[in-house]
Amino acid sequence: MINAKHQRSVFAFFMALFMSGAMSLVISLINLQSFNLMQILSGWMHAWTVSFMLALPATFLITPMVVRLVLYLLKPNESIN
Repeated sequence: MINAKHQRSVFAFFMALFMSGAMSLVISLINLQSFNLMQILSGWMHAWTVSFMLALPATFLITPMVVRLVLYLLKPNESIN
Protein backbone atom coordinates (compact mmCIF):
# COMPACT_ATOMS: atom_id res chain seq x y z
CA MET A 1 0.00 0.00 0.00
CA ILE A 2 1.00 3.61 -0.48
CA ASN A 3 1.80 5.78 2.53
CA ALA A 4 -1.02 8.20 3.43
CA LYS A 5 1.35 11.18 3.19
CA HIS A 6 1.16 10.76 -0.60
CA GLN A 7 -2.63 11.21 -0.65
CA ARG A 8 -2.54 14.39 -2.75
CA SER A 9 -0.32 12.83 -5.42
CA VAL A 10 -2.34 9.61 -5.59
CA PHE A 11 -5.59 11.61 -5.78
CA ALA A 12 -4.23 13.80 -8.57
CA PHE A 13 -2.98 10.78 -10.52
CA PHE A 14 -6.29 8.93 -10.45
CA MET A 15 -8.39 12.05 -11.01
CA ALA A 16 -6.32 12.92 -14.09
CA LEU A 17 -6.37 9.30 -15.29
CA PHE A 18 -10.13 8.82 -15.07
CA MET A 19 -11.13 12.30 -16.23
CA SER A 20 -8.77 12.27 -19.21
CA GLY A 21 -9.97 8.77 -20.12
CA ALA A 22 -13.63 9.73 -20.01
CA MET A 23 -13.14 13.02 -21.87
CA SER A 24 -10.91 11.54 -24.57
CA LEU A 25 -13.41 8.70 -25.15
CA VAL A 26 -16.30 11.13 -25.58
CA ILE A 27 -14.32 13.38 -27.92
CA SER A 28 -13.05 10.36 -29.90
CA LEU A 29 -16.62 9.09 -30.34
CA ILE A 30 -17.84 12.54 -31.40
CA ASN A 31 -15.09 12.77 -34.02
CA LEU A 32 -15.65 9.19 -35.16
CA GLN A 33 -15.71 8.77 -38.94
CA SER A 34 -16.08 4.98 -39.04
CA PHE A 35 -17.31 2.21 -36.80
CA ASN A 36 -14.22 0.03 -36.91
CA LEU A 37 -13.60 -1.11 -33.31
CA MET A 38 -9.82 -1.27 -33.70
CA GLN A 39 -9.71 2.27 -35.11
CA ILE A 40 -11.89 3.49 -32.26
CA LEU A 41 -9.67 1.88 -29.63
CA SER A 42 -6.46 3.01 -31.32
CA GLY A 43 -7.67 6.59 -31.68
CA TRP A 44 -8.94 6.64 -28.11
CA MET A 45 -5.68 5.30 -26.66
CA HIS A 46 -3.71 7.93 -28.57
CA ALA A 47 -6.06 10.71 -27.42
CA TRP A 48 -5.99 9.38 -23.85
CA THR A 49 -2.19 9.35 -23.78
CA VAL A 50 -1.97 12.96 -24.93
CA SER A 51 -4.78 14.17 -22.66
CA PHE A 52 -3.34 12.40 -19.60
CA MET A 53 0.06 14.02 -20.15
CA LEU A 54 -1.70 17.39 -19.97
CA ALA A 55 -4.24 16.48 -17.28
CA LEU A 56 -1.76 15.23 -14.66
CA PRO A 57 0.27 18.43 -14.25
CA ALA A 58 -2.91 20.50 -14.62
CA THR A 59 -4.50 18.56 -11.76
CA PHE A 60 -1.51 19.24 -9.52
CA LEU A 61 -1.67 22.95 -10.35
CA ILE A 62 -5.43 23.44 -10.25
CA THR A 63 -6.41 21.34 -7.20
CA PRO A 64 -5.05 23.78 -4.57
CA MET A 65 -6.85 26.69 -6.25
CA VAL A 66 -10.12 24.75 -6.40
CA VAL A 67 -9.82 23.78 -2.72
CA ARG A 68 -9.30 27.45 -1.76
CA LEU A 69 -12.24 28.52 -3.93
CA VAL A 70 -14.54 25.92 -2.36
CA LEU A 71 -13.48 26.90 1.16
CA TYR A 72 -14.09 30.55 0.29
CA LEU A 73 -17.58 29.86 -1.06
CA LEU A 74 -18.75 27.60 1.75
CA LYS A 75 -20.12 29.07 4.94
CA PRO A 76 -18.74 27.58 8.15
CA ASN A 77 -21.19 25.42 10.09
CA GLU A 78 -23.15 27.48 12.57
CA SER A 79 -23.68 26.06 16.01
CA ILE A 80 -27.29 25.21 16.86
CA ASN A 81 -26.72 25.81 20.59
